[in-house]
Amino acid sequence: MLGFMGPAGTFSQQAAMQWSRGGEELVEFPTISSAIKAVDSEKIERCIVPIENSLNGSVAMTLDNLAFAGDVYITGEHILDIEQNLMAKPGTAMSDIKTIISHPQALGQCSKMLESDFLGIELKATESTAKAAKMAAQSDGSVAALAPAASAQLYGLEILKADCNDESNNRTRFVIIEKKPNLKVTAHDKSSIVFSTEHKPGSLYKAIGLLCDEKINMLKIESRPMKHTLGEYAFFIDIEGNADDARIYFALDKVRANSSFFKFLGSYPY
Repeated sequence: MLGFMGPAGTFSQQAAMQWSRGGEELVEFPTISSAIKAVDSEKIERCIVPIENSLNGSVAMTLDNLAFAGDVYITGEHILDIEQNLMAKPGTAMSDIKTIISHPQALGQCSKMLESDFLGIELKATESTAKAAKMAAQSDGSVAALAPAASAQLYGLEILKADCNDESNNRTRFVIIEKKPNLKVTAHDKSSIVFSTEHKPGSLYKAIGLLCDEKINMLKIESRPMKHTLGEYAFFIDIEGNADDARIYFALDKVRANSSFFKFLGSYPY
């Protein structure tokens, strides 16, 4: 079973359908967190969740759950092209719209359009784009949603502005989450970790230097709050290579030894 964040019509469902190619039962969950927790408790085998968008950056809920909630691993990834669409009940004119609702990622991906065409209109965040479409369908016609085209068909809405992303290169990276790590090694793998260091000068530089010493290419780094103390951060790093490679394994082991908190998130093809 493959979990995804619902309801029906979300980009997460699209990603799940593409990745599974119909070969796996899809199970809907109300949130990213609940899908990941279902994997951790072994209620389902795996889930697919968004982790990063090319326009609006990382998905904080996914990062925080991977770092601080449960014991799961990234075992794969899937890239989905994203097209946001402004939709409302049939017959709605632009001037009728009083509120625009969607997932925060979608609102961020369309921020230029919202500022230029709907300045002063109320913006509201929802748990998913599909839920926004459902709410628009249940409204009096003054509510519009940013959602996938599939949601318009599913909930009987009219698309007022198609493909209204700020940029045409709007893509979201989804990751596959499982209870056990991926043990397959390919020629094109990456490894993900999260760690924190002592709060003193040079500690992060030293940790990154351990990877540099082994000539390991770092693909990404970003920080998230550690939750328990203001000003304390965890650092998420993606590197090229598989932890099954001795050079990668021992380099990560050195980072672990120099960290106050360390978690291996998985090696997987990309």
